[in-house]
Amino acid sequence: MANILIVEDEKNIQEIIAEYMRRSSHTCFTADDGTDALMILKNNPMDLMILDIMMPNLDGFTVCKLAREISNLPIIMLTAKGSEDDKLKGYDLGADDYMTKPFSPKVLLAKANALLRRSPVLLADTINAGKISLTPASHKVFVDGQEIVLTHKEYELLHFFMVNPEQIFSREQLLNRIWGYDFEGTTRTVDTHIKTLRQKLGDEGKHIVTLIRSGYKFEAAV
Repeated sequence: MANILIVEDEKNIQEIIAEYMRRSSHTCFTADDGTDALMILKNNPMDLMILDIMMPNLDGFTVCKLAREISNLPIIMLTAKGSEDDKLKGYDLGADDYMTKPFSPKVLLAKANALLRRSPVLLADTINAGKISLTPASHKVFVDGQEIVLTHKEYELLHFFMVNPEQIFSREQLLNRIWGYDFEGTTRTVDTHIKTLRQKLGDEGKHIVTLIRSGYKFEAAV
């Protein structure tokens, strides 16, 4: 199935998570701290990371930020911190979901499988709009021939927009389509991700158009 990296310094929690992931035939890689996690991530293809925040050496927020520079894999933050500000910080750094300890391993497994299933369908070899080229098979995005690194959610947003050009989507629709109906965040998450996506696209960010009181749409010919 999938390669899952579990980053958790509490061995008993690490083992419980790994046991549940293996029940779904996933292959598990484990790390006790952020430094080891980044090393594993650089040297092994990963499909998803479960990342604790409170860890020695590098905390989860730092690992999430650094991981986003080299990969767009889905990230589930796992932590004792449960405030809205902490969750928003995680989402802003590129996390895709959030679970607060104590948690249900069954629910964590369900969230992991949902993120893995939600990977965009391979509709074409390459999707183009303006100077943007998106390759679904490799999840790579190029602007004017230069590859740009997107988070998993930024990629999913761009892919969704590009295969549904000229259609208007409300923030609630985007939240449900990209994050899922069980997502606990707010529509601010959509705005934050679109802001960073536009920044990474540079001048080509103009394709993502904000419609006051309506939401967003992707204009292919601008």
